[in-house]
Amino acid sequence: MNYQDELKVEYKKLVTRRHFFKDCGVGLGSLALASLLNTDGFARSAQQSKNPLAPKPPHFQAKAKRVIYLFQAGAPSQLDLFDYKPELVKYNGQPVPKELVKGINYAFIKPDAGLYASEFKFAKHGQSGAELSDAFVHLPKVADQITIIRSMMTEAINHAPGQIFMNTGSVQFGRPSFGAWVTYGLGSETQDLPAFVVLTSAGGTSGGAGNWGCGFLPTVYQGVAFQRTGPPILSLANPRGVTREMQRQSLDALKDLNERHLELTGDPEIATRINSFEMAYRMQESAPELMDLSKESKATLEMYGAEPGKSSYANNCLLARRLIERGVRFVQLFHEAWDHHSEVAKGVRRQLQLTDQATTALIADLKQRGLLEDTIVVWGGEFGRTPMVETDPDAGRSKGRDHHNKSFTMFVAGGGFKPGITIGKTDDLGFNVVEDPVHVHDLHATMLQQLGFDHTKLTYRYQGRDFRLTDVHGLVVDKLLA
Repeated sequence: MNYQDELKVEYKKLVTRRHFFKDCGVGLGSLALASLLNTDGFARSAQQSKNPLAPKPPHFQAKAKRVIYLFQAGAPSQLDLFDYKPELVKYNGQPVPKELVKGINYAFIKPDAGLYASEFKFAKHGQSGAELSDAFVHLPKVADQITIIRSMMTEAINHAPGQIFMNTGSVQFGRPSFGAWVTYGLGSETQDLPAFVVLTSAGGTSGGAGNWGCGFLPTVYQGVAFQRTGPPILSLANPRGVTREMQRQSLDALKDLNERHLELTGDPEIATRINSFEMAYRMQESAPELMDLSKESKATLEMYGAEPGKSSYANNCLLARRLIERGVRFVQLFHEAWDHHSEVAKGVRRQLQLTDQATTALIADLKQRGLLEDTIVVWGGEFGRTPMVETDPDAGRSKGRDHHNKSFTMFVAGGGFKPGITIGKTDDLGFNVVEDPVHVHDLHATMLQQLGFDHTKLTYRYQGRDFRLTDVHGLVVDKLLA
């Protein structure tokens, strides 16, 4: 008898024992069943398991309740947006000092490529004096609301592992995403929409669906990707001839069967199945209303640059606000268009034409509605770009920047983060962090802190050990917090 056959035999024995205790109808049997379930690792009661997305209390009082993650996939150039380097201007075109690039391998350029100064001008904005590139037209309006981190660091140097690392805390595929951890820890405040919603614009992400996957967590916690156009999720409409009443009767019968099986086995995927069927039923009414941006005022649409019925980053930002208003816990926007190996200045201008206004509008809109104080908004990509130029006539590339993981910039807003500050510093040429380094795990730990979690204790046991988002690093960055 092989291992799988042995497992089947043991499972049948387990089912038989449970049927005996369940059906014997006496108090002793009920107690024995409860004991058996706990012994087998099913510590949660079947009743608790029926709604795995029920709201849950965090470890301690939270400053934030929800997250909107504006993921700029492809890696925006921090040197052309946030991190002004006069020394790059001074030494533009000259070879990079050898000691800075010793032992470093880049994806597409040689380490001794010439230095490349930004083509943009920089100025300070707001009472905070936030220094921003003039490529930004709108973001300076909320300079006093954002918290700029110029000392981000990551371990990945290519896009797919970089995106997976930024979103899951690991370069290995198959780990739960940040959004999945948050919904696992907090549950949802809505029964009519998914707890974790994904919206996309521009190209597809290099890391794919792993960026919003649930990994080894029950699948109820994974992100639900909405379509860019048409109905947000396929097959929400009933087939011809199937009435709402008929559908409800069928779902009730299926739910009863699934709940009986859940009580018997304790399998969390059965709870996921129940939740998915019920969610789809409710979304038939909630989703069309959510997606109808025409109900927004003309002033709001103009503020975002949104156009009802079209697919765009601007529409997604407005949808993000509408989603959190309806109780969605985690909304993530993926805009994959920032991989500028050639003509970085033109590329940055083009992407900010698509994203700058809506990003700024979202922060301002949340602020005026009283939502920013308990909503974390985070903006950034998977890594940064090199201070050296990428030029390759054979590939048709010029005035570009290669991947750089040793320093880059992100910003956050709301959710108890200290507004109007810039932390972190890189060296004179923008190669390395020299002050207040913030690793990806540190950023995750700090955001979890604001959501009410000790990042070392938000864990899930898998394959014999407890895993966590910051596995096994991460420090809360107190300088970022109000």
